[in-house]
Order: sequence, then C-alpha cells, then structure tokens
Amino acid sequence: MKPKIDSTSFGSITVDGNTYEYDILIRLNGMVEKREKKLSKELYGTSHKISLEEAKYIYEEGTEKIIIGTGQTGFVKLSEEAEDFFRRKKCGVELFPTPWAIERWNGLEGRVTAMFHITC
Repeated sequence: MKPKIDSTSFGSITVDGNTYEYDILIRLNGMVEKREKKLSKELYGTSHKISLEEAKYIYEEGTEKIIIGTGQTGFVKLSEEAEDFFRRKKCGVELFPTPWAIERWNGLEGRVTAMFHITC
C-alpha cells in the first residue's frame, strides 16, 4: 500500500506518522528506506547530482514513474547518464522541490516510486 507523506521541513520528512531525518526512497511495495546517496557522492562529491549507479538503485522493474523531491529549494538534478537510463527503461521521472513533490506523490496512483531529498 502506498504510504501518505504528511509533511516535510528542512532536514526531515514525515511518512504515515513516522519522521525521518535523512533522505528516503519509497519502493513499489510502500516500504520506506534510507537513500543510498553515497552512490552519487562518491562520483560527484555531492548528493545533489544523481549518478547512473544511484538511478539503477532507485529504479525497480515495473516502475512506471519516479517522483524525485529535489530538496526544499530544488538543488538535486539528474546526471545525463541517469536521464538516459530512465528513458531506456521507459520510466517517467518528475522532479520537483520536495514540498511540491510530496503533493504530487500523494495524488498519484499506479506503479510509482519516489526519492525525497530533505535539505537544500
């Protein structure tokens, strides 16, 4: 079952009443897990650019759309390699500042996963 995101503020996100103080992924099965941002940080020196390796980690077979919360003010971007990977998988990706991404997530149905960055 798809969890509802209650709120976010700088440094936290609340999902179904549980507050997380780290970036999260929400899987197709509704499970919330910690983002593996080291997959991007090791390559770019920042977690604000999503690498191909992190894109492969985020994606699950059968995902139709991925919502990416790009931070409270929208710093996170996809690398060209990550964009190409999602395109080849025929998986739509929507990037919004995290507060807007939450609204989009809560209104979507279907085979959707998400990644939310909770700081800048």
